[in-house]
Amino acid sequence: MVAIPAMDIIDGSCVRLRMGDYASKQVYGTDPTEMAKMFADTGLSRLHLVDLDGAKAGRVRNLKVLERIAGETDLVIDVGGGLQSRQDFDAVFSAGAAMATVGSLAARNRELTLSLLQTFGPKRLVLGADCREGKIAVSGWETTTDLAVNDFVATYLAAGFRTVVSTDISRDGMMNGPSVELYEALLDDMAIRELSMELVASGGIRSLTDLDILAEKGLSGAIIGKAMYEGAIEPKALAAWQASQGV
Repeated sequence: MVAIPAMDIIDGSCVRLRMGDYASKQVYGTDPTEMAKMFADTGLSRLHLVDLDGAKAGRVRNLKVLERIAGETDLVIDVGGGLQSRQDFDAVFSAGAAMATVGSLAARNRELTLSLLQTFGPKRLVLGADCREGKIAVSGWETTTDLAVNDFVATYLAAGFRTVVSTDISRDGMMNGPSVELYEALLDDMAIRELSMELVASGGIRSLTDLDILAEKGLSGAIIGKAMYEGAIEPKALAAWQASQGV
């Protein structure tokens, strides 16, 4: 299982929210590039970069942050937030992203989403399945849809997606443990439907023990945010844990 540091961006700064609430914003650094370099220097290889301004506005807003990090580190970057058009995806890939997440767009425009999948392929395009009480949430999590997360994921796996990132919004930024029940249910349901899935957990992770549990459950990756910024998981310790996984 791969460990993926998270970096959420508002106004060019690194921030964390609680359960997606923009009013709870806490700034952890004003130079995302330097923070990304620190992650890379410890031996970490991935970065989950979210444009929260873009997620709220429905268009990419922090492209220059991505360009700088991609230009000054060797981190494999996956991006999300505000990706609503083919032009947005072209822009983030041109700026250095290795992967991009289709979340709100997938909930609203299946035709365009499948067209993007055909263009970029399942290695570069990731399905975002963030949910609140089992229902898909969109627009920076400000709107909860009627789409059941399991059915949403299944329809897109059947169409060719392979990697899914799922956040239980009630756990995000709370450091109260990941939503193991959600991930077990997704993995079990997709196995019953005979659909292949690489599942990445996000939200609530507070310790290396949480990562051990997720790895044992069969997840492919885990995104770690607030636990690192608050010092509960040191980047060097996370890198050592990653090395122990042989990934």
